[in-house]
Amino acid sequence: MKNTYKHTERVFERATFFIIAILGNSITFVIASALVIFWLSNKLFQAQDINERIGDIIQGISFLSLLIIQRSFKRFSASLHLKVNELVKSDEHASNAVINMEGKTDREIAKLIHEYRELSEPAPKRNKRYFCI
Repeated sequence: MKNTYKHTERVFERATFFIIAILGNSITFVIASALVIFWLSNKLFQAQDINERIGDIIQGISFLSLLIIQRSFKRFSASLHLKVNELVKSDEHASNAVINMEGKTDREIAKLIHEYRELSEPAPKRNKRYFCI
C-alpha cells in the first residue's frame, strides 16, 4: 500500500510538472489565442443577445489571462529559486539539502519542514547557575 501511494505521488508530481510546463509555454498561448478567436468568430455571428456575446468575450479573455498568469508565475518562481539557491550555496554553514527544493517530492519537503521546525524551537530551559569569582 505504501509503495502504491509513493508511486501515485510520483506520477501526480510528474503530471503536474508537465502540465505547468505546457501552460507556461508561449506556443500554447498562440494556439489558445487562435482557438479563442476561432470560437468567438463562430459564436458572434450566431443570433445572440448582447449579454451572451459579452459573456463569451469575457470567457475567452479569462482563458488567455490564465495562460499569461501561469507564464509570469513560472518565470518569477524560476528566478526566485535561482536566487535562493545562490544564497544557500554562498553560505558555508547552510545546508545544501534545500537547494533545488522545487524538484523534491511533497514527502521530502514535509520531512525537511519538520527538521527545520525542530531546529527553530527553543532548547529546553536549563538550570543556569551563575558563579561569582
